[in-house]
Amino acid sequence: MTHDAGTHLSFWGATDTVTGSRYLLEHGGQRILVDCGLFQGYKKLRERNRAPLPLAPSSIDAVVLTHAHLDHSGYVPALVRDGFRGPVYATPGTAELCTLLLPDSGHLLEEEAETARLRGSSRHHRPRPLYTAADAVEALRSFRPHPFREPLGIGDGISVRFVPAGHILGASQVRVTLGAGGSELTVHFTGDLGRRDDPLMNPPEPLEPAQVLVAESTYGDRAHPAESAEDALGDVVRRVAKRGGVVVIAAFAVGRAETLMLHLARLRRKGKIPDIPVYLNSPMAVDASEMYRDHRDEHRIDEREFREMYNLPTMVREPDDSKLLNLRGGPMVIISASGMLTGGRVLHHVEAYGGEAKNAIVLSGYQAGGTRGASLLDGAGSLRIYGRDVPIRAEVVSLENLSAHADADEILRWMGACSAAPRMVYVTHGEPEASDALRRRIQHELGWRARVPEHLEQVDLADPR
Repeated sequence: MTHDAGTHLSFWGATDTVTGSRYLLEHGGQRILVDCGLFQGYKKLRERNRAPLPLAPSSIDAVVLTHAHLDHSGYVPALVRDGFRGPVYATPGTAELCTLLLPDSGHLLEEEAETARLRGSSRHHRPRPLYTAADAVEALRSFRPHPFREPLGIGDGISVRFVPAGHILGASQVRVTLGAGGSELTVHFTGDLGRRDDPLMNPPEPLEPAQVLVAESTYGDRAHPAESAEDALGDVVRRVAKRGGVVVIAAFAVGRAETLMLHLARLRRKGKIPDIPVYLNSPMAVDASEMYRDHRDEHRIDEREFREMYNLPTMVREPDDSKLLNLRGGPMVIISASGMLTGGRVLHHVEAYGGEAKNAIVLSGYQAGGTRGASLLDGAGSLRIYGRDVPIRAEVVSLENLSAHADADEILRWMGACSAAPRMVYVTHGEPEASDALRRRIQHELGWRARVPEHLEQVDLADPR
């Protein structure tokens, strides 16, 4: 890839998958990376995390993050370790959450490498983590928090603005304006777009006109169920409690855990679920919940409901207390990460309780292809956990209506309310079927130009096509 003075957009990730969000903008000899995420799911995708970037990290001038989830931020420690020396710009909420997510990611990567070494399950004699917790802590020194809505100048003729996206704390749409003096070109990145009626987060702000729109398509081929998420969750808890079972809820530690606590607290207050123990077994989720309390302007929850949310579960931090939950038995509810069963304490609970039919494993959001969560949705009778095949006889429940992503109808309504069509919409951050389904709807229902880019494709923003 040549480093010329043109204006280009390159798709380094999230083009044939829902993970690995990375977009390189080049303008006037400057390079800005919008999002710097990890590839997750299928092994062939995860191997991209080990592949060299198309250009040296040291040649990138700045990174701009839409939000803190690892598929958008989780490659930052590797980028910094390998030579990136510029600033990482993010909203205050995103920067705060990254202080939890990135070191935890490094710790888990170290743990996975050590487990592979001990079990001899790697083709490498001494498997090494993608990066370490120490790498992540060092990378956090590069973060430069910047508030929503205030323009941020980056280099010569490049301005960035963070626009609230809903979804999770700190999540933003990113508007990048290139050029000046009447010849500006604006590229608008949706990031992960939240929902208009999300019970926790405020709705995403409306789309302003832009020449180029880069739009996520996680749920581009489907609509969320009409049933209330709260009612569906209540049904699961009641029937499992009645048979003396354990409800293991796989939750993303940031955002989804808080939404689940909110729903369970409301159900308990209304007398719609029995008075059984509820445990939040995720130190990160416990810490993240406190951060939500500090950013009241981004969500809908008042102090009374916050107190109810926090008083409902027993907060579990220590590993020994986590292990004791596997001996306790039901009835009880355990909320634990990770949300797609890719790692974390939830795997120990699935190992302990997944083999009994009286229990339930609840998947509380999107499950990327190649993850254990996706395998469960496909009816897998066992899961490979820590080198062992664990039989699954528990009831498996998917609560997609708990998702913090806008569905296809919501994305189309959000786009259609804009006063002017972009020159081009690039549909990204979705599985191939979802991205192509959203592309067709954008073309047919809005009459806008849209297409799905290829992995590593570069486009000329002066003539997007």
